[in-house]
Amino acid sequence: MLNPVTPDFEKLLRGLLPAAAFKDDSTPYLSEPRGRWAGQGLVVAPVSTDEVASVVRACAEARIGIVPYSGGTGLVGGQLQQKGPVPVVLSLERMNRIRQVYPSENVLVCDAGVILADVQKAASDIGRLFPLSLASEGSARIGGLLSTNAGGVNVLRYGNARAQCLGLEVVRPDGTIWHGLTRLRKDNTGYDLRNLMIGAEGTLGIITGAALKLAPCPAGLGAAMMAVASPAAALALLAMAGEQIGEGVSAFEIIHRQGFDFLSEVGPEIKQPFDEVPEWSVLIDVGLPAGLSPEEVLEALFATAFEAGLVTDGVIAQNHAQRDAFWHIRESIPEANRRIGSVSSHDISIPLSAIPTFIDRGKQALAEVGAFRINCFGHLGDGNLHYNVFPMPGKARADYEAERPEVKRVVHDLVHSVDGSVSAEHGIGRLKVKDLEKYSDPAKLAMLRAIKDALDPKGIMNPGAVLRGQMPPAEV
Repeated sequence: MLNPVTPDFEKLLRGLLPAAAFKDDSTPYLSEPRGRWAGQGLVVAPVSTDEVASVVRACAEARIGIVPYSGGTGLVGGQLQQKGPVPVVLSLERMNRIRQVYPSENVLVCDAGVILADVQKAASDIGRLFPLSLASEGSARIGGLLSTNAGGVNVLRYGNARAQCLGLEVVRPDGTIWHGLTRLRKDNTGYDLRNLMIGAEGTLGIITGAALKLAPCPAGLGAAMMAVASPAAALALLAMAGEQIGEGVSAFEIIHRQGFDFLSEVGPEIKQPFDEVPEWSVLIDVGLPAGLSPEEVLEALFATAFEAGLVTDGVIAQNHAQRDAFWHIRESIPEANRRIGSVSSHDISIPLSAIPTFIDRGKQALAEVGAFRINCFGHLGDGNLHYNVFPMPGKARADYEAERPEVKRVVHDLVHSVDGSVSAEHGIGRLKVKDLEKYSDPAKLAMLRAIKDALDPKGIMNPGAVLRGQMPPAEV
């Protein structure tokens, strides 16, 4: 069994760390973006890997749980422990140095607490691109992004966070340090420990540093919003874009009209691109080499798609400001969702060819539960949909508390029936522990448990996240 933080243990930590490492106000670290539940813990913020190691060693000896805290933007409760013995909440925010940049290698080495936007800027300063991009990039930190294997809008071209990382520095559950900050592209010396830690959500160790891959900056950037006849037409357009533009397609987002309606309802200051809002539309983003005009390439795609009956309308950005305006619309939809207040939100992944069937069946299945508004949008290029269910006009999400479990069950059962995943890019955290148990292959669960027991035998690393362990799953 784990032990709680006691006054004596806090005194021990204060002897190990300087006063600046302790937070007088722990409130910001004990809540999550949607406000559905709260955590607990003594918050400490070490400034170096050695200080992290000293905290972990002390916790291991006292058998006290550690909840790693990065940017706090996670949506599945991985950064919060609701119940059980009071843990140490270990924030990486003071570990925010860009350690080294290697332009000729396209590599940047940084602390785990560096904010994503700062990594993007450091790459831009040397004429490179760090392609991981998501709505919370102004606050999300590298350690958390790697620990959850974050996705974002550019996965279609560049891959998840896992694909952007070459090496890691990790404090293990016994307080020893794995010095794995390799910059090598090829290294077959045993098990791939880097990929074991990436996506582990802090349950196997604490990432304190990372060697990140950079990419060349495309010479020409462009974007278009096109109205499509249906999700099936959107998929056909995606295939057509791949044939005509190839790897130049960086992102391919699908947007249902409900997203535009929510923007009108709670964000009228946002200029919408279409005079008449279509039922379905897509946002296509391209990055092209020198000599190719993004506008001409997108115009050619639109012409071909229009003739094939896939698109009915479209707007092509003529400059960077218009491209930014398109992306502002897409990135404002989650905020509009938050203001409306969802009954149940779902981060799911569906095989591309099954998406139209899933959308049709989902609408029918939820209609049997009750009357809802559905906002389906997201990264169609990689099959990751944000399938969120909302109250009808004039009602609040609190009016649907009785229906929430059934809504979630219906959606996740349907996802599982088409060989999808109930967690595409947000992770398991504590919110989806029961889902992992329900929908996973028993052999997979056994292997996950064996890895956890081998690397963290005392169970102190983010207890209750991903695997049930000694902590009950979150109830929200």
